[in-house]
Amino acid sequence: MAGELEGCKSLSGLLGGLAQSAFHGQPGLTEELLHGQLYPEVPLEEFRPFLAKMRGLLKSIASADMDSNQLEAFLTAQTKKQGGITSEQAAVISKFWKSHKTKIRESLMNQSCWDNRLRGLSWRVDSKSQSRQTAQIHTPVAMIELEFGKGGQESEFLCLEFDEVKVKQILKKLSEVEESINTLMQAA
Repeated sequence: MAGELEGCKSLSGLLGGLAQSAFHGQPGLTEELLHGQLYPEVPLEEFRPFLAKMRGLLKSIASADMDSNQLEAFLTAQTKKQGGITSEQAAVISKFWKSHKTKIRESLMNQSCWDNRLRGLSWRVDSKSQSRQTAQIHTPVAMIELEFGKGGQESEFLCLEFDEVKVKQILKKLSEVEESINTLMQAA
């Protein structure tokens, strides 16, 4: 049984199926489908615990967003654990994570956003060329364009115009936020 569940190609396919199901929102990849396509020679009662183990490992790795060193340490610990995984399985899992980490991370981030998020920001400083008050002509104006959006939807843009006084107020508030964050970080 162990040799049947170590096949690199089948395990890689299984991990891909689990990732599609758990992280990329494709619920059609059922236990029966994965079993039938990847491990038809293994009895279902032996496949189920193996599937649960691989699902748990993949979710642990993804939720911790493991880098190479963390992944190596985690998989080494799993190979030494009784009822853990083999070194061949660890190698397949490592290779799979290294090639799919970015897509899985992106998918998890998109799933965790309920509302629009900032996609882009651009700014420039202009000089007013027209105004109802002649004193405001040729004064500097900060133009800020914010791009908001939700995954898979069109962006919305918000354009803001600030005079010198407003820019100074914003910078002061940002300094206060930075000080608060630094204070909290030092207390932690």
